[in-house]
Amino acid sequence: MRYLPLTAADRQAMLNAIGVASVDDLYEDVPLAARRDGLVDLPTGSDEMAVEQYLAALAGKNQTAERAPLFIGAGAYRHHVPAAVDALIQRGEFLTSYTPYQPEVTQGTLQVLFEFQTQVALLTGMEVANASLYDGATATAEAAAMAVRVTRRGKVLISGGVHPHYREVTETTLQFAGPAIECLAPDPLGLEDLLGRLTDDLACVIVQNPSFFGRLADFTLLAQNCHALGILLVVAVAEPLSLGLVTPPGAMGADIVVAEGQSIGNSLNFGGPGLGLFATREKYLRQMPGRLAGETVDVDGRRGWVLTLSTREQHIRREKATSNICTNSGLCALAFSIHLTLLGETGLTTLAEINHAKAVRLADRLATVKGVRLLCDSFFNEFVIDLGSVPADRVVEDLVARGILAGVPVSRFYPSFPELRPLLLLAATETNDDDEIDRLVAALAEVL
Repeated sequence: MRYLPLTAADRQAMLNAIGVASVDDLYEDVPLAARRDGLVDLPTGSDEMAVEQYLAALAGKNQTAERAPLFIGAGAYRHHVPAAVDALIQRGEFLTSYTPYQPEVTQGTLQVLFEFQTQVALLTGMEVANASLYDGATATAEAAAMAVRVTRRGKVLISGGVHPHYREVTETTLQFAGPAIECLAPDPLGLEDLLGRLTDDLACVIVQNPSFFGRLADFTLLAQNCHALGILLVVAVAEPLSLGLVTPPGAMGADIVVAEGQSIGNSLNFGGPGLGLFATREKYLRQMPGRLAGETVDVDGRRGWVLTLSTREQHIRREKATSNICTNSGLCALAFSIHLTLLGETGLTTLAEINHAKAVRLADRLATVKGVRLLCDSFFNEFVIDLGSVPADRVVEDLVARGILAGVPVSRFYPSFPELRPLLLLAATETNDDDEIDRLVAALAEVL
């Protein structure tokens, strides 16, 4: 068969070598009740073309971003990715390079990571950045763990404006590591009092800008108060394009900045892969998780790149490691770096301005719809509207039937908060033209 290269004789020779009579003997420790008896309820086989047509028909039942106006954000954003990005990341030198443990044969990959780190540090306003983590959620968890190590304190405070996925991954990752985690209630109005909750036993406070609900904030005063008590301020960013316009967290006094890098260079892809950005102050460099690519010279004095400050404990002695993440999202980081390089500083700012203008137009148009109230007075390209007594999830389904993907009901993330059922989170990017915005507004008015 095409995908089963071993013959019956090959398989028998393998069984003989390990001392069992049959493949079934390999599963003797699995209880019979846990084993499937018979075939899975699927067609037994078909020709390749028929399978492709069948799967295409199944996929055609989905309403996708390519076939409908899309106003969904909530931590994953649709942006135009230039064709040059896909072409360059598929070059053999990059696509087949797995890991740069041997610097003498992976100078290209290491240089890309070095440039990527520089871009992330500049973008976030921080002094050093690593070679990426898995996604924004795991980066947030790593930041909390790092803050506990640095401060030697056992408590973490998470704002109600932080993405619920980031919060949940942080709770899951640290649940057996010791620190107590306090998560504040969801905060769509930006009313929570973080200053009043600062205590000298806190390792860090984690906030997000723009918040999960799209709200922009200035955390300068919070940073000053945190530092007065020896608390680290961690700022998460779910939409890194916002840093083309918004004051970077480093300029506000953040000690650690984490972000989801998907929206630069990486298309939406059914939930992944993501790209975790992680940056911090230089004085915390040795506590930073993940990889770090550094510049050096070879024996002849020529410039080169290596992995640096990567301890063996991180790979082989887990209990002594600062972090058990010892890899990075290399291909996604490459796409991020290429797209950002193609944009340049002016292009990044221009693209951010376009995104903000699209969101402002959408907000202004929605404000004219009876039954709609805008909850955010300061946002980048995403905001929350209140539909009064109408559940947002029902409205979203009605709009999907009209061929429009109209955002995310906040209750999907917070099912135990019934007061959030009328709230709808919408995002607008450069991919939404004015006709799509008008179509959404007209359909929403009709549904309401």
